[in-house]
Amino acid sequence: MKICGVDEAGKGPVLGPMVTAGVVVSDLAELAALDIRDSKKLSLKKRESLFEEITASWQTYTVVRTPFDIDSREGTMNAFTASCHAEVVRALCPDLIYLDACDVNALRFGENVLRLSGISAGVCSEHKADAKFPVVGAASIVAKVTRDRCIAELKNEYGEIGSGYPSDPLTIAFLTGYIRDHGEAPACARRSWQTVKDIINRSSQTGLDDFI
Repeated sequence: MKICGVDEAGKGPVLGPMVTAGVVVSDLAELAALDIRDSKKLSLKKRESLFEEITASWQTYTVVRTPFDIDSREGTMNAFTASCHAEVVRALCPDLIYLDACDVNALRFGENVLRLSGISAGVCSEHKADAKFPVVGAASIVAKVTRDRCIAELKNEYGEIGSGYPSDPLTIAFLTGYIRDHGEAPACARRSWQTVKDIINRSSQTGLDDFI
């Protein structure tokens, strides 16, 4: 039996991609020897080490969606996330799927992912599944490390951009400075996010005040 866990990283940030990952095992017990849990609770070094072991030992698949993809989506972010989960499921074609639900209605999320995937399989969709099921925790690690590497590449291009989350002062400082200097948001930003719109509005108002 092919058992797949799916999770995503980067749904909420204002900078960088969203990465959705899936990991396939034949028996959930295969992951018992690894210290797998929610990737956010692991150190960077531990995540990297587990990433290498997971991707070397089991079949994985990742879907990376750029800020442009996210800004160009039709429908809600939850629906977009479900479509990304479905793409991973379709590629791996498992018999049983464990999902970290990105909807207040976990059952509905699972049904939507299965419908969009076009395959026939059993599905278990729960909130905080990455902390409950090691196979989802493994997918969480693959998604998080892949996104972290994307952010590292962006830092090489733009300099310090922080974590990419709206709550990060470094991220807000980077966006504010870039928009002030260039008159628009950088390509690595999700321009449809309210955070970007607010900074552009403040920058425009500041420029008008200086002119007056």
